[in-house]
Amino acid sequence: MKRQFLFDGRPVPFDEGQTILQAARAAGHYIPHLCWHPDFPPHGSCKLCTVKVGGRHVSSCAFPAREGMEVESDTPEINAERRALLQMLFVEGNHFCPGCEKSGNCQLQALAYDLEMTTPRFPHFYPDRPVDASHPDVLLDFNRCIFCELCVRASREVDGKNVFALGGRGLGKHLVVNAETGRLADTTLAADDLAANICPVGVILKKRVGFAVPIGERTYDAEPIHVHAMERDT
Repeated sequence: MKRQFLFDGRPVPFDEGQTILQAARAAGHYIPHLCWHPDFPPHGSCKLCTVKVGGRHVSSCAFPAREGMEVESDTPEINAERRALLQMLFVEGNHFCPGCEKSGNCQLQALAYDLEMTTPRFPHFYPDRPVDASHPDVLLDFNRCIFCELCVRASREVDGKNVFALGGRGLGKHLVVNAETGRLADTTLAADDLAANICPVGVILKKRVGFAVPIGERTYDAEPIHVHAMERDT
């Protein structure tokens, strides 16, 4: 018999080496996340997957499952903290959903709906970030970057190209392109690279396919992200 822990009062079996998030997903329980991806090691940067274990707040993507522990996830306290994190992500960048090509397919937007985020709450930063349209097939809108590093990891670990990186610190943190010119056109990025297709928001966009699927018929228009994520895993 597998070892178990309690997840919001329900028993969840786990294998040795699994994290809370992995075990919960395998058992059909959704934990919100943005920077986690099943193909990469845990990153723990977005903190949306935070849960409460024994009174402590931990990142479920990185915290190992343990026999008998009690995990709290879908609670008013934890969800309020997740909403606050989402609110900070929205105001730190320039996220104008009605005019964004990624609307309806954006995980940040979908999580905001799922967690009932109705207001940005904090003052907007309105950072002045450029748009790089130099590449023939891919557009970069740095205004929407949430620093999940999925494109960085995909380019490095799967594509073997190291096209992207993060530079700066604090308020000056930003996504950079690894080319002497700083232009995407001067890299080896291809439109079918994983790095060009993994962005959870609207930073990396394919050219000449904009609004091919009408808004209202997109992934998270049809069903909320917690439903879609679980159906995709089954």
